[in-house]
Amino acid sequence: MNRDMPMSERFAFGENWRRFLGDLSDERIDEAQWSLVDMLGDGRQFEGRHFFDIGCGSGLFSLAARNLGAEVVSIDFDPESVECARYLKEKYHPGDEKWRIMRGSVLDREFMAQCGQADIVYSWGVLHHTGSMWEAMANALDAVADRGLVHLAIYNDQGGYSDRWKTIKRWYVGMPKWARPLLCTAVLVVREAKPTLGQLLRLRNPWNYWMSKKQERGMSFWTNVADWVGGYPFEVAKPEEVFDFCRARGFVLLRLRTNRGEAGCNEFVLRKGGVV
Repeated sequence: MNRDMPMSERFAFGENWRRFLGDLSDERIDEAQWSLVDMLGDGRQFEGRHFFDIGCGSGLFSLAARNLGAEVVSIDFDPESVECARYLKEKYHPGDEKWRIMRGSVLDREFMAQCGQADIVYSWGVLHHTGSMWEAMANALDAVADRGLVHLAIYNDQGGYSDRWKTIKRWYVGMPKWARPLLCTAVLVVREAKPTLGQLLRLRNPWNYWMSKKQERGMSFWTNVADWVGGYPFEVAKPEEVFDFCRARGFVLLRLRTNRGEAGCNEFVLRKGGVV
């Protein structure tokens, strides 16, 4: 992977998040808050704590953490993502000095040092899109304060299947914009055919299954489809590789949520130092 890959060869994450914000609702914000509490502890875990959102994307989880009482620093490499987060801050917390938003890369050690360390570092589905996943992960772990927590979500390594996904993603970013929805539709049909058939065989309405997807972490199913198909650069890791990498740097695994060997992200919550 090339950490210095130009923006024109990367998936336009910020553009995708800008479309997502057009459909943001209080229900999605509540769902995002619930997902943070579900993985990281009760709401008191956030009150007065420093929350560092690496790759803030839409800014939704920075907003959720701020709503829960955390002091938030949001960073993203994509300028449109930075503007998305600023939009949410202006809408829900205007003039708030306890929410800082900056453009920068997790691969830039000097920039990361300026951001300081945090009680909770959150980077969901980000580090594998940087072009240098392990370097990005090392820098993210360095940003965790002693006894602090880190919540990571990293694409599962499925061998040849992951290689084929990488090829599809490279096609997406290289093709004309008008053709990209066609590729998304084709991938969606192939990917969802089996679970949709399963719903029909169980005499369940597949429409309910499709609509239920939009509630996960407050995300939008249709935003995720574009991310799945086009999210490039793209790297993957087995759960044990992430665990060993973090353990070697003094982290203890608190929670692990795997994708049961399927496509998608495995989630890790780890504490820096100490014994569980």
